[in-house]
This record gives sequence, C-alpha cells and structure tokens, in this order.
Amino acid sequence: MRIHTNQTFKKSVLCLALSSAFTANGYVLAEEAESKADGIERIEVTGSRRASTVQEAPMNITALDGDVMKDQNITQLSDVARWVPGLTVQDQGGRDNSPIIVRGLNTNSSGPDSDGGTVATYVGEIPLLVDMKVIDVERVEVLIGPQGTLYGAGTLGGAIRYLPNKPILDETSGSIYGDVFNIAHSDDTGGEAGFVFNTPLIDDTLGLRVAFNYLDEPGYIDYAYTVKEGGVSLPDPDWSDSAAVEQNIKRVNDVNSEQATTARIMLRWQPNDIIDSTLSYFYQKQEIGGRSIVHANSLSNTNQLSTIIGDYDSAYRYLEPAENEDSLVSLEITADLGFAELTSATGFSKSETSGQRDQTDLLIRLDYGYEEFPAFSAFTRDADETDTITQEIRLVSTGDSALSWIVGGFYNKYEESSFSKEFTLNYSEYALKNGVPWYVDEDTGERLPLLGEARPDSLEYIQVNSTEIIETALFGELSYQATEQLSLTLGARFYQYDVKSKSAFDLPLSSTILGDYTTDEINLDLEETSADDDGDLFKFNVSYQFNDDILAYATVSEGFRIGGSNGVPACTAEDIETNQPLCGLPHEVVFTADTTTNYELGFKSTWFSNKFHFNAALFLVEWNDAQITGATANGQLGIISNAASAESKGIEISSRAMLSDSLTAYATYAYTQVELTEDAPHLFGVPSSEEYFLEDNPEALHKDYHNNKFDAYAGDRLPGSPEQQVSLGLTYSTEVFDDKLLDVNYGLTYQSDMYSKVGLRDFGEEIPGYALSNISARVSGDEWSVTLYVDNMFDKYAYTSVRHNVGIITDGVTNGVDIQRNYGHYLLTPRKIGLRFDYMFDM
Repeated sequence: MRIHTNQTFKKSVLCLALSSAFTANGYVLAEEAESKADGIERIEVTGSRRASTVQEAPMNITALDGDVMKDQNITQLSDVARWVPGLTVQDQGGRDNSPIIVRGLNTNSSGPDSDGGTVATYVGEIPLLVDMKVIDVERVEVLIGPQGTLYGAGTLGGAIRYLPNKPILDETSGSIYGDVFNIAHSDDTGGEAGFVFNTPLIDDTLGLRVAFNYLDEPGYIDYAYTVKEGGVSLPDPDWSDSAAVEQNIKRVNDVNSEQATTARIMLRWQPNDIIDSTLSYFYQKQEIGGRSIVHANSLSNTNQLSTIIGDYDSAYRYLEPAENEDSLVSLEITADLGFAELTSATGFSKSETSGQRDQTDLLIRLDYGYEEFPAFSAFTRDADETDTITQEIRLVSTGDSALSWIVGGFYNKYEESSFSKEFTLNYSEYALKNGVPWYVDEDTGERLPLLGEARPDSLEYIQVNSTEIIETALFGELSYQATEQLSLTLGARFYQYDVKSKSAFDLPLSSTILGDYTTDEINLDLEETSADDDGDLFKFNVSYQFNDDILAYATVSEGFRIGGSNGVPACTAEDIETNQPLCGLPHEVVFTADTTTNYELGFKSTWFSNKFHFNAALFLVEWNDAQITGATANGQLGIISNAASAESKGIEISSRAMLSDSLTAYATYAYTQVELTEDAPHLFGVPSSEEYFLEDNPEALHKDYHNNKFDAYAGDRLPGSPEQQVSLGLTYSTEVFDDKLLDVNYGLTYQSDMYSKVGLRDFGEEIPGYALSNISARVSGDEWSVTLYVDNMFDKYAYTSVRHNVGIITDGVTNGVDIQRNYGHYLLTPRKIGLRFDYMFDM
C-alpha cells in the first residue's frame, strides 16, 4: 500500500507518458520510481521482455502507471490515446467497438465494428480483445509500431498491454473509492464505486488480491423517434401533425447509458526465490442502452424530420441495447533457472455479446419491395460467443555475457459461433392481404396471387456462423553488446495458422409467403470453407549510447495479421438471378494475410541535470495487402477483403520539463501522412454484381468504371486518424492547510481533421478536428484524497467518427422512400463534472 506523503514534486500520468514515449526494451517493474529532488523521476518498462528504464531503452513505448491514471481520471483507452503520439482511438461509446489505430494504419470506413484489428490488446501476458475498465492496474503500456516477432498476429501497428497489480505477499492493505458526476445534456447523475483488498494467506508465500468496480454512467443522447409498435406504427408520420406523431412515435431519453461491473481475483504463490506464479480471474459485464450516434445535420433536407431533430437526438426507429460479458482465467508462472528466466502464460477466455439493431434502412436499400408497406420497419437481434485458449512459453537469458537471447513458442485456438436474425413485423400479413406475392400461370399467362401463409415470428432472415482459428509460432531474439555504446538485436518469428469456417443463411419469411415453407420452418445448410498459411517475420534493432544522456536507435520490424475465410458461399449464375441472392463473388469468399514493415529512427535525450527530456522518432511503414471490412454485393453480408498497398510516414515527438520543484510542463506532437501507394479497384464494391460475375474480362469492367466511387487510387489518404496530434499539459503541486498536498492538473489536447473514407471517395467526408481542455484539483492527506475534475471543460460539440456516408441522403432514394437514418455521427462525450474520493488503509 502506498501512502501519499508531502513532496515537492508529485508525478503526473501525463509526465510519465511523455517520459516513456519512444522507450524501452524491458519490463516495467510494478514499483513506482521515487521522486527525485534533483530531476525528473524515472519509470521502468517490460515491453521487450527485459527490464529497462524508459530513457535507456531503444524502443517506442509509452507507459502509464495506475496511481497517476487515477489522478488524471484516465479510465479508458480513449483517454490514454489523447496523450500518446501516434495512437488514435475513435471513441464510439460502449455500444460499438472503438477502432484503435496506430500511425494511421486503417483502411476501414468509420462506423460500427469497423476496427480492422491492426493493434493487439493484452491483459497481463494473454491476448484479449476487451474494452477493459482500468481498475487496480499497475500500468498500461502502449508499444508503437509493428510487434510481430514477440507479440504475433494482430500487431501490424502495435500492441497495448494492461498489466494488473499482483498480490503483495507481506501486507494487508486496500482502498475504497467513489465518484459522483454529471454529464452535460443528461437528465441523470452518474456514479462509480469500488474497492481493492490485498492480504497474505501464508506470510511471504501465498497472497490474495481482490478488486471490484461498478460504473453507472448516464446517457446524453435521446432516441427521440422510435416507433411505439413495430409493424403497426408509422415510422415516418406527418411530422407537422402533432397528433399523428403522438400516435406513432415515442421518445426515450438518455439512451446511450452504460452500467459496467468489473472484478478481478488474483492468487499469487511464491514458495521460494525461484518460483513466482499468479492465478487470476477477470470478469466484466457491460449493459449499454444504445449507440452514441446523433442525426443532427445527417438527414435528407427533403424530409420534415430534418427540421425538428436536435443536436443530441438519434432518429433510429428501434432501441439498440447491447450486453457484453467477458471473462479470463489465466496462470502465469516464472522460474529462475539460473542461466535464464522461464515464463509460462496460459489463458482461457470467453466472450458473449448480444444486442438489437435498427435494420430498416438496409432492407429498403436492397430494394426488395418492403417499402410498399406503410408501417414497415425492421430490427435485427445478434448474439456472438467466443472461446480462446492461449499458451506461451519463453526463455529469457539472464547472464552477464555480451550475448543475450529470447526464445519461445506460442499456441492460440480461437472458436467463435454467432447468429443474426432480422424481423419485419406484420409484413407477411400485409403482403398476403394486399396481393403482393403473385405468380404467372404457365398455361394461361394469367397473373395469380400466391396462396402463401403469414409468418407469425416475422423472421425475414437468419444467418449462423462458426469459425475455428489455430495459430502456432516459434519466436526469438538474439542481442549482442558489441561495445559499451553499441548494441545489436535480431529477432524472428515463424508462424502457421489454419482457419475453418461454417456458415448458413435462410430467408424464412419470403419462403413462407412465396414458397412452400411451413409457418415456422427454417432450413440451414452449413457450408464449410477453409484457409491456411505460414510465414516468417523479422526484426533488426541497433542502438548507440553516445553518453549517459543521449541514445539513438534504428529499427526495422515486421507485423502481420492472419487471413482466412469469410464463411460465405461462392456465387453461381443461378444465385445471381434469384430474388434475394446471398453469396460472395470470387474476391469476396476468402482474404489473405496482410503485413507491415516499419523503418524507424529515434533518439532520447536528457538535459540540464535531468530537468528536461526530449525524445523523437522518424518512421516509415509499408503496408501490403491491407485488409478492409465490407459487405458482399449480393445480400450485404459482412466480409473482409484485401485492398492495395499503403504507406505511412511521419514524426513523433515528446518532451517534458521541470520548470520548478512544483511546476512541470509536458507536450507531445505527431505528424502522420498515410496514403495508398497503388490503385485499389473495387475497394467500395462493384457497379453490378451480375455484370461482374458474368464479365469475361474483369479488367475491362474496371476500365469502364474507372474514376468512379467504387475505386480508390494511389495517393488517396487513408481514413480514421488525424494528420496532426498535439498535447500540452501542466502539473502544479504545493502544500496547503499546513500538511496537505494540492495537485492541480491542466491538459489541452488537439487533433486535426480526419477522413471517413479512403480519399473521401464513395461519399466520404472530412471530420473536423477539435481541441479539448481538462482540469482537476486534488487535495490529499496520508490516507485519503478528494478530487474535483472537469473533462471537456468547454463542452465541445464534436464528431469522433461517421456511420455510413452522406450518399445515403444525397443518392439514397429507392421507390420514393428516403433512406437516411443509417447515416449519422458519433459524438464526443459532453462536459463531465465529478467529485471523487479515495480512502486507503494498511493493517
């Protein structure tokens, strides 16, 4: 348990972040480096599997320790990203996965689930994709640049490690805390509470640590135009007729709320100086009310609704709740073998998600005739479950020889099963009553109504999928200390993966009213596809220590992401001719692995007797066969495909200075230029799936449609990240009330504009940049603290990303129906004012 004492220099998480940028081969030790009266304190990191201080190690990494994250009210990754040069998180709220982008490596359009997975996240030693609430975390490490040799698949851009505090074996201690806050434009008050408890079970041998947190965050976006009864209420009544609106529409306020329960239990056993093992269980459950999307300025001007919708209003016809439940059981064992340290990391993780989505616009856009039903609306219910087994074993040499090494093996088995169901309430009854389904008698040529039946469950579409991915790898690094100043490192990873997918689709509603299905019949014919590949990755690093204060390094590193099968059946000519084809064109069935190669020059420097740090790095990243998420031309089934090559280059700078014993200043700057380096035909689809499938010469088809919205070209800027990022901060510490400590922190962060789509093509748009100001004041004694904070101090109204594109409201008219509500903007969290207290105890 750390007791806060009066000190002339109080550390800031932002200071630590900036001092640790562009560092470090080595493990961050959990221990906090003591403040030094004669200079900036130091921190240690473990990103390269070896311990080293941040200013001494030749690696681009940022480390934030848990105490100062609490001080700065950093509770999630999007907060961290504002202070890490080169890292961007498009905050999309709890309902959707927020894309994590490093150095602009992203081809996907902004919007739900558009994260292309170029950054891997780890909890301890185990890879785990989770939007984890930061509780009782020793530190968060952000490794910038490809990390394929030591961290494997998914680290095209970098890796993020959440490293929990481990049980302390010789003390009983803990803390309790609470937070009450208000978010502007919300009707409710939010709160957060939790505790940490640490105790030895057997002195110096066995220890237990428990952490628990509950968050109740109110929403600030209103689903203002939902239908009262699906399939009965008119989704677009006469908006000028208040009686018609009242009859059909209901308003639900503050929908994008979140309730999250997070817990961790850890049991640590250290029987001697050789063995150290930790068994842990992590659990998190999130209940989210809806998306953080608004439709102000996102609706067709021809629609009356566009004139009455508010700045914090959503126009979706159905509520869109979601529930996420994640768990991880892990066992980490280290053993000192004398010549090397052996580490074994075993993890079993499970994730379950479920939710509901408004699907009306997609079905109208597919032009199947649903719009003829005046009360037509549709929603989708989804569920997904994943199970993952991970095992890594590695040896890290510990001798004093000039030659050192790391060698290890990795195994990962990932299994996923999911289903999606679309419902069109009362449509089958309407269709039968109004003679929509009909056929032509072959003998008489007479048009006759079909004698179909209504579908009581209104199930219009169902999709089921299952995927199994097995990845294995051998990896290692060899380092040589050629002289006291010169060090060389060579790393390699040899990997192999197998992917098997099964999927099936059915259209029960149309097969019931147009075909011979019974009223509850569903037919799913699973079709299996597979893919496999193997390869190798390399890394080279050279560093030169000019003196105790100046280090330069150069790195060439590679990263990769596995390919696989999209689990969609290949189209045939017969499929294309059907009423509702559900299949993939040849380029939509499978996708290949993509790779990055990073070239980086960096240096770290310390000046004026450790009162000023200045670090910088120049980089160039080449990206080949970039993966991009999209949908099939037939049926809009979600898929991944490969785009052309791209390139990212720029500079990242961080600095901080002790202006006095009480005042510290810090700053970061990043400039990133990222663009395609070759043309990407059909990046946004194909003009006509039928023409594409039947065309004997696809190149001729591409030529016919050159310079249109379906293609992207060399020089086009990639979407999702700003070209420039700036952060400036001040921390002031002083004694008050004779023996209490006052810490005042002010931070200003800025990001320039970003694109929603590659080259602004296919109706892409430029999302304006914005600046944020945060301020906090904390008064602390030996065992307690009280913090008043204000995030987004000036209540900035800004968009963080876009869902779909403006073409939906400029081109999107099908059979006289405006298709408009798919297009919207994710909104930055408004001003948040809170009061937090902490009480720490030591028994």
